[in-house]
Amino acid sequence: MNLPETIEQLLCQLEQAGFAAYAVGGCVRDAALGLQPHDYDLCTSARPEEIQTVFSSMPMFLTGVKHGTVSLVTTLGVVEVTTFRTEGGYEDNRHPDWVQFLPEITGDLARRDFTINAMAYSPSRGFQDPFGGRADLEHGILRAVGQPEARFQEDALRILRGARFAARFRLTPEPATFQAMVKLRGLLDQLALERVFCELDGFLRSARVEDLLRFAPLVTQVIPELAPAIHFDQRSPHHALDLYRHIAHVTAALPATPALRWAGLLHDVGKPAAFTLDENGRGHFYGHAQIGADLAEKILRRLHAPNVLRERVVWLIGHHMSLLEPDEPKLRKQLSRWGEETVWELLDLEEADFGGKGTGNSQEGERFQQIRQMLVQIQQEHPVMKREQMAIRGGDLLAMGCPPGPMLGRILQTLLDQVLEGRLPNCRQPLLDAAARLISQDESCLATLDKNRRCLGRTME
Repeated sequence: MNLPETIEQLLCQLEQAGFAAYAVGGCVRDAALGLQPHDYDLCTSARPEEIQTVFSSMPMFLTGVKHGTVSLVTTLGVVEVTTFRTEGGYEDNRHPDWVQFLPEITGDLARRDFTINAMAYSPSRGFQDPFGGRADLEHGILRAVGQPEARFQEDALRILRGARFAARFRLTPEPATFQAMVKLRGLLDQLALERVFCELDGFLRSARVEDLLRFAPLVTQVIPELAPAIHFDQRSPHHALDLYRHIAHVTAALPATPALRWAGLLHDVGKPAAFTLDENGRGHFYGHAQIGADLAEKILRRLHAPNVLRERVVWLIGHHMSLLEPDEPKLRKQLSRWGEETVWELLDLEEADFGGKGTGNSQEGERFQQIRQMLVQIQQEHPVMKREQMAIRGGDLLAMGCPPGPMLGRILQTLLDQVLEGRLPNCRQPLLDAAARLISQDESCLATLDKNRRCLGRTME
């Protein structure tokens, strides 16, 4: 394992002071997978006060010193150095009731969540893997360290962390670990919701269809509004899958961005409430997009999702049935009103939605390809998309006698729409002529013009 020079120096300083020291946890796991670690944690036989002495010349934070952690400020960012320890009692299912420092590393690794995270490495002492984490990685297995139920009762967030690790690293939970995750999923209700959101967000970014199906009991525990989708027969010739399976296929087909993955997960959450049957026994879901948007708003607020993410997801869900078309004038107007990124995201969501029906309709794929080609062509032409890009401004309309206020904005928008539709060129004189016609057709504009003329006449008298 190749460690950054900064990390090697920290380990060396501890070793030279007479203490055992290792890189531990996620950085070792990532290196074993051939990935570049993003951060590094160290563990050592040195006690907190001894760690402070060894690194007395470095800036540090002592907020975790009660549990044996000293946070060093390095060129790589903050590096946590923690004394070998064991823990006992987790009354709140999150924090240990007591911590006992240990002289050797095996006991420290025994307290960790999964075998893949219970590995350590030292340039001088070698690789430590007492629970077979490297073999589990090689065989694609997620396994709790020791008794799974005990690990999850210590910290219930480990249940969702396990789902995230399984999705990210393409692991399958071994039976005892998976059974404990499902059995103890009720403990998730006791966790801080922002922590739940963070883990579920990470899970969604990596989740495949099989992950979303396997961990459905965890997903619906956190988002009970999705529970009715499980085994929900849509009773529609357009859908070959039950509702939750459809949701899983849509979510997994989307680009791994937070907004799209959350929109995929929640895009049809409103369907059960909107479900009706016609006289032929066929299912319909009138208004489910808006119902789903309202539910998504509630869900994401409850989970303390970032406001920008929540607003984008809610918008996408509310518009996912708007059905983009390979119609250039319409696409130009939609690009103007919604923005390029939003239109592309909506297209991704609609395409995944159609692809997730399970019917194998290839004609829809051709339609989406046409839309994509058309959007690329429009963007390459660098057309006018905003009022600010037009050859006339609001001041030009005011000079023509148009009163300030909503009417001015309405006329500018009408002119922009005509440019976007190709009915007007973005040239000053044609736009002025069109504006004059619009002003002359507007009764309130004429009334204002007449009033202005009367006022001007009295002033001249």
